[in-house]
Parts: sequence; C-alpha cells; structure tokens
Amino acid sequence: MKMTPRTLALTAAAGAVLYAQPPVAPTPESVGPIRGDEVRGYNVTNSVELGFRVHGVNGNEAAYRSDVNYGNGLRLLGSSLTVNSKDGHGRLFDEVLLNTQGLGNDPYQFATFRLRHNRWYRYDLNWRISRYANPGLTLPPGTHLLNTSRMWQDHDLTLLPESRIQFLMGYSRNSQEGAGLYTQNLFDQHRGDEFPLFANINRRQREFRLGGQLQYRKLKLILLRGWQRYQEDAPLSLANGAGLNAGDNTALNSFSTANAYSGDTPFWRAHLLGESGRWLALSARFTYAGSRRGFAIDESATGTSRLGAAANRQFFAGGSGTRPVTTANFTVSLFPAESVTLTNHTAFHNVRMDGNATLTQLQNGFGGAAIVDFRSLGIRSFINATDALFRPARWLGFRAGYQISSRRIRSVEAETIGAFNDRLFHEQTNRVHAGLLGVRLQPLKPLTFNFDLELGRANRPFLTLSERNYHAFGARGQYKRGSLLLSAALRTNYNTNSVSLFSHSSRSRNYALDASWSARRFVSFDAGYGKQHLDTLTGIAYFASGELAGPQSALYVSNVHSGHATVRFALASRADFSLGYMRVQDTGDGRAQLATGAGAFPSVQVLPLTFDSPQARVSIRFHARLRLNFGYQYYRYAEEFSALRGYRAHTGFSSMLWSF
Repeated sequence: MKMTPRTLALTAAAGAVLYAQPPVAPTPESVGPIRGDEVRGYNVTNSVELGFRVHGVNGNEAAYRSDVNYGNGLRLLGSSLTVNSKDGHGRLFDEVLLNTQGLGNDPYQFATFRLRHNRWYRYDLNWRISRYANPGLTLPPGTHLLNTSRMWQDHDLTLLPESRIQFLMGYSRNSQEGAGLYTQNLFDQHRGDEFPLFANINRRQREFRLGGQLQYRKLKLILLRGWQRYQEDAPLSLANGAGLNAGDNTALNSFSTANAYSGDTPFWRAHLLGESGRWLALSARFTYAGSRRGFAIDESATGTSRLGAAANRQFFAGGSGTRPVTTANFTVSLFPAESVTLTNHTAFHNVRMDGNATLTQLQNGFGGAAIVDFRSLGIRSFINATDALFRPARWLGFRAGYQISSRRIRSVEAETIGAFNDRLFHEQTNRVHAGLLGVRLQPLKPLTFNFDLELGRANRPFLTLSERNYHAFGARGQYKRGSLLLSAALRTNYNTNSVSLFSHSSRSRNYALDASWSARRFVSFDAGYGKQHLDTLTGIAYFASGELAGPQSALYVSNVHSGHATVRFALASRADFSLGYMRVQDTGDGRAQLATGAGAFPSVQVLPLTFDSPQARVSIRFHARLRLNFGYQYYRYAEEFSALRGYRAHTGFSSMLWSF
C-alpha cells in the first residue's frame, strides 16, 4: 500500500497513542498472593477486572472513532488465570493459562488460552477482534465510509509435545464483516457523475494445517502441509439516486451488482535445524504455495446521461489466475573461536502471477466485442549475505558484512479484441551491493555504545522510490546502573535515485532519548522524546482535463516531535497513583498552511498537526484480593491546515479488580 504524506503523519500520531502512552485501562496492579494459592496439587493465580467506560467528544466524532473509538458501557477490562501442576505430572493437565482484555464491547479485544499436559498434548488459542470505523473525511463528506469488525482466531494442537516425534494440527480463520459506502462513476465515462453505493462487506479466510516434528540427535525437522481458502462477497446496491454533481442531468434510477472472488492456496513448509558441537549451526527453510483465484462481476445500471437521454449499461467481467510462490533460505554459522562468529545467509524467492480476464459491456442495448486480457508477471530474487563478528576483548566488538541481491522481473501483457491481438514482453534485472560495518564499545560496565554504517548501490532500480545510491548510519548509547536506565539513539537514511522520468531523493533522521528510574518501591518514573525528520523531493505527473500535466517537482517536509512521561507512586501500600502525558506534533517546515504551486499540487507539502493525551489513574487497595480503580484520559487532535478533523475527547473508567 502506498503511504501518502497525510497517511504518514496520521500514522505517527496513532503509533504514539498505541505504544508511548497505552490506554488508561485495564489496571496493571496485581491482586492476590504473589506466589498464588495451592489447590489439590496445583498452583493457582487469578485476577478479574470488571468496569464501566464513559466518554464524551467535542468536535468531529467520526475522526475520534477512526483514531480511538472507545465507547460507553460495562466491560470485562481484563482477566488472568494460571494453573500449574506443582510436580509437573498432573493427571489431566499440567498447565492452564487464560488472559483476556476488553471483552464485552471494547473496539479492541483479545484472548489467549493454553491447555497443556507435559507428556500428551498442548493446545493454544489466540483470538482477537478489531472494530474499525473509517469516515473517509479526506473525500467529499459522506461518500466513502467503512464500519467493519475484523476477527482473527488461531488454534494449534501438538501431540506428544516433549517427545522426539510430535504431531502438529492447526486451524485459523480471518473474517471481516460490516457496512461500506463507495462511489462509482457512471455514464459518459469521465464526463459522467459519481453515485454513492452501499456495500455489505463479507470477507473470509480459513486455513487448515497438518504436520509433524522429528528430532534425531542434534537435528530437528519440522514439516507442515496446509490449505487456505479465501472468499469475498460484497454486493453493491443503490444508496442514493442523486449524484455528487447536482447541476448536471446525469441520474441513476436502478443499480445492482453481484461480484464474487474466491481462491485456494495449498502450501508446504519445511524447517531444518541442526548443530555440530560448538563450532557449527545451520538452519534451512523451504515454502511453496500454489494459489488459484477466480472472480466474476455482473453489473447493471439504468438512468439518464448528461445529455438527458436514457442510459442502460450492462457489464460482465470474469477471470481466473494462478500465483505459485517458492521461497527457500539457508543459514550456516561457524564459531572457530570463542571471540569469532562467521555467518552466511542465502535466500531465494520466486513468484509468478498469470491469468485471463474477459470483459464485455452492453451500452443502451448495443453490444461490444468481448475484450480478453492476459497478464503474466514473474519476479525472481536471490540474496547472499555474509557477516563476521569479532570480539577481541570484553569491552570491544567489531562487525563487518557484505550483501548482494539480484532481482529479475518479467512481464507479458496480451489483449484480444475481436480479430485484433497485441502482445508485449518486458524484462528488467537489477543488482544491489551493500556493505556493513559496526563497532560495539563498553568502556565501563554500565555504559555501552553501538555504531553501524551501511552503504548500498543499485544499478537499475525498478521504481522511482526504490533505493539506488543510499547510506544509513546508526548509533546508540545506553547507561544502566541498578534501576536507572538512560539511552539515546540516532538513525539516518539518505537515498538518491534517477530513472527515465524523474529524479528522487529522500532524507530521514530519527533521534530518540529514553529514561526510566525506580527510586524506591513506592515511586518510579519513565520518559522519552523522539524526533522523526523526513523530506522527499521527487517528480510528479498527472492528468488534468484529459491532458498530461507535468512533470513537476514535489517537496514534502515532516518534522514529528513526540514525547511522553509517566510517574507512578504508592502511599502506604494502600493506594497507587499514575500520572502520564504524551504529545505528538508535526511542525512541518514551520508554516501552518499548505504552500501553493503552479499546478493542482502545492510545490511544498507540509501537514502540521498536534495530538495531546494526558491521563491519570488511581488504584485503592481494600484487601489483598480486592482493588477499586478509577482512571481518566483526554485526547486532543488538531490539524493546523484544516479544522475538519479536529476533536477533543474525554474518556474515563471505574472498575473493581479482585482475585477469587
């Protein structure tokens, strides 16, 4: 998926929300005995947090749902259960593990479950659900919407988990269901109108796995056979007969479409691990997947054209294709001395995609010739990398490496319209050579420095944005003494590229500072600051009013500053407090508005925005097995170049955490 500048800016803010400052609930404090309870030869620990969420939004609630989406109501905010046999020889099981978060009606929910008998079996379940609402605010209001729920589940069963011969079975399911709103241009092609269409989205993917694991001395072989089945059915229906342009004559009276997409992917996976004494280790992997896909679209529309004449269009399209994928890699590591490690890694990847598609369109009762398209695309990649690590002293280490990658791309395009037939063949190869150097220093026991440098050169980059002449440099320092941890990091990546149409250059620099400290049992602190700089200068060409405009130059500048700080402290072992603050700000190049240009796109693109989120939480201990919790979190999002998406949201929760 191509990342637009706006997407990059919003992704930076969302990433800070998810990782730098997690949601204020569930509560991280523990209840019950630390060592658990003894119940009939088992050790048991458990906790359950049941609570109520509230929220209020000022501003654009649709943008809030797209970014945060926490609502009101009762929740099982979190739960945990562990049961372990004390001697490792339980009668029916030796381990039970259950963890949940957000069950009830949170937009993001998950559960993990494990049931294990050390001798006979091990069963693992992973389950997640994500309720996603995308209002599509960057498009005309109300024309593109998405409100779906996506659910993942994985089941894995291992028989004889501690023996040299193990049997593996698994099942996975990935589904997405919900409503969507789309637009489609109808009648008179580019001079027609766009009409909103409602979609009932239904996508499903299932996978079955069978295999085994065999261990002989220091060799281990894992072999897996699997089958995937993908199905998609999202029929479109008329949502509104009026088009987006109210001033033209184009109208839609009826619309219906039936489309189906399905496919099967049988696959093989093999993994071999081995070692010989202390001087040799090897790993080999092989995967083959043979995908087969098919689709069919049957669409009809009636209405009025832009000239006021009756319009009747029928559209048929269908086709099938295959996509076999083969990957293999082999890694061998040598340890000739305690201070020396040599590693060679070889990887091969080959994918082929080909198939036919037939298109037939009837316009106002007059049929056209069927168009048969054939596409074939093959990509073969080969990579070989060698690394050497040398540690002449405890405080000093060196790393050197060389990598070469080769890629060949072949494509065939064929089209048949009646008696006319055309066929085009293309082939391109490119090689990338890269060298790596690294140094690790530890002048003092608590102080460590790491430096690395990579230089790369490509002879024929495939895309304008591909790496051609690039260099990357990284440095990291860390100081750790007791509970005090200080770290700083720098990463730069510069790339210049030139192809037949445009020249492209990009520069990125990332800085990071982090600190954490637990002064006493009753107080701790952690904070961090990061800056991400990105500027790209590239060519851009586009069509305007049917004419090719450009090429033009487009400059994008982003300076994302992010910071977070959290302090936690306890009072007399009865109450725990947590205060936190997180801020993300993209200052662009200092201006608050988009620059203007001669064409449809600004000469300089900047997207200044700010995101703030302070939070507070208190947990009161009434008993060793009971806590009462309260929390509050505030969200403020503001785009300085547009007021459409700004919002302020207040979220809070109260809960009871107990151990039974």
